[in-house]
Parts: sequence; structure tokens; C-alpha cells
Amino acid sequence: MVSRAARLYIGLVVVLTALLVAAASMAPARGTWGLMPPATMTGPVSMPLFALITLQCLFLVCDSVDTPLTARQTKWSPSSAATLAAVVLLGPLAAAFVGASSLLSLRRQLRVPERMFNGAMHALSGLAAGVAYLVVGDWLARRFDVPVVAQSGKHVPLNDVALVGLPDTGHFRIIIIAFAAAAAVHVLANHGLIWGVYRLNRGTGMLRREGLESSLSLLLASDFGYACLGLVIVSLWDIMSWFSAVLVLVTLFVARWAMGQFAEQQRAYAETMSALCQAVETKDFYTRGHGDRVSRGAVMIARQTRMSADRTDAIRYAGMLHDVGKLGVPTQVLQKTGALTEEEFAAIQLHPMRGLEIVREIGFLYEALNGIMHHHERIDGRGYPMGLAGHEIPEFARIIAVADAFDSMTTTRSYREAKSIDVALDELRRGAGTQFDPRMVEAFIAALDEDEWPLPPEPAGKPPDPTTVTVQDHDDPTAPLRIVEP
Repeated sequence: MVSRAARLYIGLVVVLTALLVAAASMAPARGTWGLMPPATMTGPVSMPLFALITLQCLFLVCDSVDTPLTARQTKWSPSSAATLAAVVLLGPLAAAFVGASSLLSLRRQLRVPERMFNGAMHALSGLAAGVAYLVVGDWLARRFDVPVVAQSGKHVPLNDVALVGLPDTGHFRIIIIAFAAAAAVHVLANHGLIWGVYRLNRGTGMLRREGLESSLSLLLASDFGYACLGLVIVSLWDIMSWFSAVLVLVTLFVARWAMGQFAEQQRAYAETMSALCQAVETKDFYTRGHGDRVSRGAVMIARQTRMSADRTDAIRYAGMLHDVGKLGVPTQVLQKTGALTEEEFAAIQLHPMRGLEIVREIGFLYEALNGIMHHHERIDGRGYPMGLAGHEIPEFARIIAVADAFDSMTTTRSYREAKSIDVALDELRRGAGTQFDPRMVEAFIAALDEDEWPLPPEPAGKPPDPTTVTVQDHDDPTAPLRIVEP
């Protein structure tokens, strides 16, 4: 499921990569680019073609057994270690060839466009990393006026043949700084190209923004950390030759196992949240899909307010579970038609506290508990369960209150049809400063300009009869609960 824009983007990436690799192949071995064709290289690494094939095999093994992350459509591969090792041992062009071997990945589910994009992406990232390595190394050598003794015994600049090949221990600091720059460029180029596909492919189901962003910080840190193992391969090559790649492969597979365990734990968390949501929806049929949509809305506001990735993950859970306290409210109260007695209204008002009691022992929720507990508080202090006002209300609760009310208004109820998005937004603006935090309302409105809201499906059957008294909706600010007067 790839959009036309994404297909065009993939084609441009493939063509650009092919042109750059061709240009690098035809460049002089010690020209402006400083690129070293592996087949003709005569530098300090013996049998460069054998080294290239070894690193390509290492890359393929890593790329063919990538690890699913929190989102099932987001995966991680430690193959960057092989690419970065090629940058130092063989040069930028060889790094591109190592990355391009992703075309031969043994993952069967990959289709031709995906293989083409993966191969081009890894090749382009490797080439960019190699150029960064040479440029930074050259700048450092010139900055500190460092001569290097090549195998011929002559002093040559570090940016020449001596920069590519087995590292000289006398210039370790320069090489490691240049390598760090190469690793950073490789990680940023890789994720930047993937992000481009996502931005052009939203709404097709190919990539989920929530899963991608919740894993982003972990992916960046992991890729950068394991890319540094490429320098370990280079350092051991002089002693162990190709076996250094095998030795590092063991480390990479341990890392893969650890990442897989983390992913399984995260999926178990998500499945636990989903099970609790389904339990609420079974008891109160007016909330079908409500938790997921409120979660999405809360995340949209969190991103708009520049909330950190960890807190965004937490508010995603808070949105999913904000009504879990309904499990502690008698079913006859939730599904009652007509006005509520004072006792029944009190039971409704206690559902946020019931929710806190149900999930407070789930340790990873942390700040999400505040959102669950206080999402029915009002800015003017007339909410429940504690009557907090203004900034006494936790930020999570102020965010969920906006998303909760908006979804309730845009969902068809038995006593009315769904309100349009424009009408619902007008109601939010009207309630800003009294019921809702104006900042969160404006953030949500701005977020809707960037992301499409997932409207719930229209229910089958006759349209709602507004003259019929039916089950009330405690989330809808336009239909407040009716209480029987004593």
C-alpha cells in the first residue's frame, strides 16, 4: 500500500543513488571525493575485494533477521556496523556497495519497490557517511597539521590513502572523531529517508506514525551505538581478519535478542491496554472505539505542544484507559434511560477514581494515572471528582478532556446524530476557559489541520430520534447529565 507520491519519492531516491555511485566509481582514486574503488584499491588492507564480500555477508545476515519493534510495522536491524566498517576499511564507495546488498535481503515479504528503496537508502547512507568521514578527517588533519606515515614510508596527509584502511594508533583521536561524524550522518540519513516515505504515505496504512515516533529515540540511540561496532571490526581486522566480523556478529545477535525482548514487553503492554478498553466497551456500548480515538487525539495535542516522546507514549495509554473506571460503575447506571438519581450520578462521578484504583498498580503508566483520575475536572473548578481548577488540573487531564469531548460530539448517539467537526470545534472554543484549557483547545485545532481525524463509522439502522429519552452521555459537553430533583 504505497501512495503515488511515495512511489515517485522512492524512484527519485533510487535514481539519485545510482547517479552518485556512478559518479564516485568514475572519480580518481585520490580525487576531490577521496573515494577508493574497492576492486582496484591498493591501500593497507590486504585483499580488499575479499574484505568487501565479508562485510556484505555480515550486512546481509543482519538485514535478513531484523527485529520487530513496538509497532509491528517498524523494525530494527544492526546492519549499520558492517556499513561503517566498510567506510574506514575500504572507503565511501565500498560502504555504498555494502549497503546496496540490502537488495538481496532474504526477507521474503519484501516486494520489489521495498527492496529497491532499502538498497538505495542503505547505499546512499553509506556513501554519505563515507564522505563525512573523509571530510571531517581531512579537516582535523589540517586543523592540527598531522602527518601520517604510509606503508611506503612517506609522509602523506591524513585525508589521503592513510585515512582509509587499518587505523593508525597514533592518530586514534582524529579517526574516532571522524568515525563518530560518519556514524551520525549514517543514522540521520537512514532515518531521514525513511521519514520521507512516511510523510508521503500517510493514510495508506503502510506506516503508523504513533509506532514510528514512539520507537524513534530508541532507534536512533541503538543505531548510533551499534554503528560504533564497525570501528571494533576495523580495529580487530589486522589481528583476526574476516573473523573479526564473525565475532562482532555474535554481539549484534545478542543485541537483536535484547531488542526483541523489549519489543515483546511493549506489545504486551499495548495488548493489556487493549484488553481493558474492550472490557469497558463490552459494558458500555456507547464507547465502542472511543478509547482509541481519544488516545489518538491526546497524542495529536501532545505532539503539537512539543511533549517529549516518553510523555507522549504515557498520554497514549492514558487516553486509551481514561474511562476504565466504568468497570466499577453498575451497568444499570451506565445504560439507564432518563434522568439519574443523586446516588446514580455520584456513581458516575466516581468512575475516574475507580479507574485509578484499577490501574494504579500498573507501574509503567506513571503520569498517565493523573490523566485517568482528573479528565473530568473543569478549568472553572466545577468538574469532578475533586473540583480542581486551572493549572491545579494535571496537564494530561487537560489534554484528555479536550480529546474526550470532541470524540463524543462527533460520534452518533441514540438521541442525536454526530455533530460535524466544525460544530464540535466551535463547542470546544465556546468551552475554552471554563471547561477546557484554551491552550489545549488551540493545540488540538492546529493538530487537526495537519492530521485527519478518524471519524467512527455510522451505525446501521434508523437515524436517532431526538424526542426519545435514552442513555445519557457523560462525555458530551452539549448534553449534560440530567439529575432527578429531590
